[in-house]
Amino acid sequence: MRRSAALAALSRDHHHALDAARRLRRAGAADLDAAVAHLQSFWQLRGCRNFAIEERLLLPALPDTDADWRAAAARVRDEHARIRAAVDALPDGGGVDDAHELGGLLNDHVRFEERRLFTLLEERLPEEDLARLGDAIARAEAGDR
Repeated sequence: MRRSAALAALSRDHHHALDAARRLRRAGAADLDAAVAHLQSFWQLRGCRNFAIEERLLLPALPDTDADWRAAAARVRDEHARIRAAVDALPDGGGVDDAHELGGLLNDHVRFEERRLFTLLEERLPEEDLARLGDAIARAEAGDR
């Protein structure tokens, strides 16, 4: 399925997240530091901002009365909190198992957003509203409010 142009910037961030997740999931003792450094670079350049944009712009985009959306948004909020905590904790002596766990969580989270959250937006948000959301995302990606 082709992604709406309104959500394309976030999907591009997701490609980078999946790369970081893959490196963490495959890391062994010999390349753990490199995988963690790659994650930290991704997080500083894209990941943290991506989460903030999603929370500020995407999650309020559909009404809380939509049960599917409410459940999806709750999952995203929960996973964002868990991923943030794991990213913060990883450099403090986290081992291979912690890296694998975080990589799995990040992978599953991105795939959920791409397959479920974004699909709900594309199906249920009127085209004009989706376009406005895309404009707001572009401004946020550029650092504007």
